[in-house]
Amino acid sequence: MPTPTKGPRLGGSPAHEKLMLANLATSLFKHGRIQTTETKAKRLRPLAEQLITKAKRGDLHARRQALAVVRDKDVVFQLFDQIAPRFATRPGGYTRIVKTGPRKGDAAPMAIIELVEELEVAAAPAPRKAAARKAAKADSIAVLAGDDADEAPAAASASASDEAASESADEAAADEDEQKKA
Repeated sequence: MPTPTKGPRLGGSPAHEKLMLANLATSLFKHGRIQTTETKAKRLRPLAEQLITKAKRGDLHARRQALAVVRDKDVVFQLFDQIAPRFATRPGGYTRIVKTGPRKGDAAPMAIIELVEELEVAAAPAPRKAAARKAAKADSIAVLAGDDADEAPAAASASASDEAASESADEAAADEDEQKKA
């Protein structure tokens, strides 16, 4: 558990506060997003991030430490096998708190705490560019060196350009056919 704060507790006693935070963490990992008061969300964030960091470790001791807080085995399984791999490359900041507005009954400030989604789309194009650069560099080195052994990549790129030319010719023929029909 994180270092306790000074002043009044969220519940009636420290034990009740610990149980409330454990239940909030269980709900957060089960649903991915929960709505609660701002104070509870701010107190939940360090606990949830520590549990995700332990889940990223993935060993038996970390699993038992997580089970000491989150007592639902299905949620711990989900934490270790689905949530932790999502954040494998992220060094921290797994949760986000969004303030929503006052609660209708007692005007308590409410917030949504949610797990941050990893953007895999942005990470995927980077290796392709690097691979393309390496291939282009290898081709240029082969051309400059004049090696006959490295003509295969040049031939492969020539055949790829021939295929592209034939595809553009097919598209042009299809366009001409459409114009004749009109």
